[in-house]
Amino acid sequence: MTQSPTPARVLIADDEDGLRWVLEKGLRQAGYEVTAVRDGDEALRAFSDAPFDLVFLDIRMPGTDGLTVLAKLRALAGDAHVIVMTAHGTMETAIQAMQRGAYDYLAKPFDLDEVLLLAERALAAGRLTQEVARLKTGLQEVWEFGALIGRHPRMQEVYKTIGRIAASDVTVLLRGESGTGKELVARAIHHYSRRAGRPFVAVSSAAIPGTLLESELFGHERGAFTDAKERKLGKLELAHGGTLFLDEIGDMPPELQTKLLRALQERTIERVGGQESLRIDVRVLAATNRDLETMMREGRFREDLFYRLNVVTVTLPPLRERRRDVPLLVEHLLAKYATELGERGVAPEALDRLVGHDWPGNVRELENVVQRAMVMATSGVILPEHLPIGPVSAAASVAIDATLEEIIERKLLECVRGLREHASANLYDLMVGLVEKPLLRAVLRETGGNQVRAAQILGINRNTLRKKLTEHGIEPDSIEG
Repeated sequence: MTQSPTPARVLIADDEDGLRWVLEKGLRQAGYEVTAVRDGDEALRAFSDAPFDLVFLDIRMPGTDGLTVLAKLRALAGDAHVIVMTAHGTMETAIQAMQRGAYDYLAKPFDLDEVLLLAERALAAGRLTQEVARLKTGLQEVWEFGALIGRHPRMQEVYKTIGRIAASDVTVLLRGESGTGKELVARAIHHYSRRAGRPFVAVSSAAIPGTLLESELFGHERGAFTDAKERKLGKLELAHGGTLFLDEIGDMPPELQTKLLRALQERTIERVGGQESLRIDVRVLAATNRDLETMMREGRFREDLFYRLNVVTVTLPPLRERRRDVPLLVEHLLAKYATELGERGVAPEALDRLVGHDWPGNVRELENVVQRAMVMATSGVILPEHLPIGPVSAAASVAIDATLEEIIERKLLECVRGLREHASANLYDLMVGLVEKPLLRAVLRETGGNQVRAAQILGINRNTLRKKLTEHGIEPDSIEG
């Protein structure tokens, strides 16, 4: 079933009761969610509680005047569109309003149709501004999601799972070692979901002391504790309509696990020191590198919270178990930092060392190593001595999970790089010869030198086989089975 779009939130601030009533009624009938207040101070309080998409603001009101309120609203939320209203429609007032960031102004008296048309235009402009910002963010996300590059079957399965679950609101538990890209997967799920235009808010249970984590998640009221001098909105509230990413959920204190479970079940929260229950609409994605099952048996993680979070599990493989993806990741990282650090290539020996390394820090460690190597490689080519990792054995330098095609392709790539400066190198015949000779030797070894059987396996006639053996200087009788 298609979700209805969330109605735009409109704030009206005017001290004329009759005008305020007409505006509120007309805008509600047009489908907007409307809040109406009598003066500028009330408008600022309402806006600080929850920002609005559009504000109709009277210039002349008791207390703080409208132009001052306008400047403060722009400071609170620069993307909110404000339409000022005045019975004193002088050019000076209009200029001051536009200089302070108003979208437009209305000179009293005005009719309701004019108001509705202006509201529609202002909100459309707001949506366009958000779309431009989202496109700019999307360009950055192209680089971020690039770290999810991989041809390994386990990574392909991760991509398929993202595609299956992104459109729904199911809770997802992301598991894997540190540095495998759990937050990137969370951002990808949000990016491809119906919540993409809404906030993505991340909070790490490991990075924030337990005493502060409750306030960080749920917010607090002024005076809730010694240093609570102002009201603070928590991450759950800030993520309303969007996605909350709870990183390192296994490090959350048990007493806070109980409160989080209640919030997820009831979809309501209370700020620390507050009495009011606030409804939230948040999709939760959690991540951990800990063994939650063991923690549950030891009483350090709530079983009911685990099952609440673990509706769908996505497990990211460590980089050492998908070594074939290292060259792809290196290529991506070289392109990512080329503008900042300059274009770089990687010598075959350096790439062997990168592929053979065990990467305890996974993709995050690989990115750091590539960045450092790009800085050190002033000649434009990254050599083994530019890498802060030691040499590896020949066996380790070849990806243990690589297919035959990938191994051949990698070796051929090394050969091709060495011929870049040659105008003509008869490359096709050269490469076919390099592959054909070991193929003939392998088949003859398998058949014990039987040329008739070897020709059948190769799918060629015996005379052609004899010709190729002569071309490559292969003596069938000298090959051991």
